[in-house]
Amino acid sequence: MSDSKYAIGIDFGTESARAVLVSLENGSEVASAVHEYGDGVIDEKLPGTDIRLEPDWALQNPADYVTSVTTTIPQVLAQSGVAPEDVIGIGIDFTACTMLPTKADGTPLCALPEFRDHPHAWVKLWKHHAAQPEANHLNQVAEERGEPWLSRYGGKISSEWFFPKALQILNEAPDLYDAADRLIEAADWIVWQLAGVETRNSCTAGYKAIWSKADGFPSPDFFEALHPRLRNIVQEKMSVEIMPLGSKAGGLTAEMAAATGLLESTAVAVANVDAHVAVPAATVTGPGRMVMIMGTSICHMIVDEEPAIVPGMCGVVEDGILPGYAGFEAGQSCVGDHFAWFVENCVPADYAAEAEERGLNLHQLLEEKATRLAVGESGLLALDWWNGNRSVLVDVDLTGMLLGATLATRPEEIYRALIEATAYGTRVIIEAFEESGVSVNELVGAGGLPERNALLMQIYADVTGREIKVVGTSQAGAVGSAMHGAVAAGADAGGFDTIDEAAERMAHLKDVVYRPIEANTSAYDRIYREYVTLHDYFGRGENDVMKRLKAMRAAVIGAGLDGTISVEPRG
Repeated sequence: MSDSKYAIGIDFGTESARAVLVSLENGSEVASAVHEYGDGVIDEKLPGTDIRLEPDWALQNPADYVTSVTTTIPQVLAQSGVAPEDVIGIGIDFTACTMLPTKADGTPLCALPEFRDHPHAWVKLWKHHAAQPEANHLNQVAEERGEPWLSRYGGKISSEWFFPKALQILNEAPDLYDAADRLIEAADWIVWQLAGVETRNSCTAGYKAIWSKADGFPSPDFFEALHPRLRNIVQEKMSVEIMPLGSKAGGLTAEMAAATGLLESTAVAVANVDAHVAVPAATVTGPGRMVMIMGTSICHMIVDEEPAIVPGMCGVVEDGILPGYAGFEAGQSCVGDHFAWFVENCVPADYAAEAEERGLNLHQLLEEKATRLAVGESGLLALDWWNGNRSVLVDVDLTGMLLGATLATRPEEIYRALIEATAYGTRVIIEAFEESGVSVNELVGAGGLPERNALLMQIYADVTGREIKVVGTSQAGAVGSAMHGAVAAGADAGGFDTIDEAAERMAHLKDVVYRPIEANTSAYDRIYREYVTLHDYFGRGENDVMKRLKAMRAAVIGAGLDGTISVEPRG
């Protein structure tokens, strides 16, 4: 045993989980390990079967989460040489809402032979959008009843949230709903596996399951109006006991201690959401500074002294991000995924050859070429809805658009237009906050994109007219989780009693700052006005062509049409 103490944070992402071993003395990342989920994102057919999934489904295998824990923790211990007794806490964060049905002992239904071939028995990933009809019904019922909590979520509950997914299970698989003793966030489920205790955290409950510190969950009368069999869903399949962030869920079980190499009873913090847990890791412990978690999607997080009603927000939750503050969340559903789609599907072979010859990947090549373009030079404008709109329209049935293309349009011009579109989407969100009285004075970027795309960061600074600082780690989620693990352990064990204390010692920013270029900001102001016109025209009901086309596509796929051409011989 040494005087130095450490905590482990595990960030469960969409494709993989990353564990980071962090020093409590200065926040240095001593070791890290990544485990790619064996079954990845299940969106075509169930593993080991020919059972195909319908459009907008996105599932996962919970066994991948356990394997991530038992693979990565031994790896970081081996890399670092840190003694198990010097690791005093574990924290985890998760994409959300990612939820699953289980038995009373936590066994996932998909792990049981009788349910393994049933899609609803598996984990529903955050981007499972097939519950949109249930979300629409929920919003309609809430509006008709005048439910006061609806305004806290921007006036709409998304299909990505907990109760639409639960209602979809009940509507489409009532027998499976009956078999599920528990419906639980994957974040809380993995803590259950670690500590042997079922807990529910205030972050996922508040942002994804309509819970508030003051009022609890919606009333049984609301759930009954939604579906008669949902009246007691909270009491029957969830929990009314919600634990605050940074609290201790329990100690590591003997089984998990043996599987990971850590000591039994090592403190395990209650779960958190990947975006929210990164805020203190970004040195943000008070109002006015928005943290943007920038990866496949973007989550925009900010706190203020008092709650406010912000149209189109994902939610405002008291103590939902930091204790003592109202925490606000907004988001964009498609950012890094946006650029990846373009690179994988729309870049010509000569670009791939050039990238290979120069030792670059296609993103690096396109960024280099796009950097040479002046603002407005491409003549292009895009809407960033390739995976729907999370904020401020809250509509997964919206789709992407590219305007202004000609036969002279080059790939780097489209690539830049897609980056600009996501920056405009962020500006819409910032303006919605400020119009509602929540100040956004400065931006802090975290996640993969700030680490590898300087052009994107400069465009965001130019479009928003704000300085952007960058978190001092590429693993803000995992570091933030480790910080919460240290708080769960407490000062007596060598950790911290508050997240502010942990942030003061463990959180850092990079030296780089992206500052708006005045000429670019002025030019982007003009293009942004055009973006807002298109945003409102296609997104606020004036022209629902995107939804009509999406419905047509679903009908054709559902009918099994294959596009075969039938030609009859003459004569």
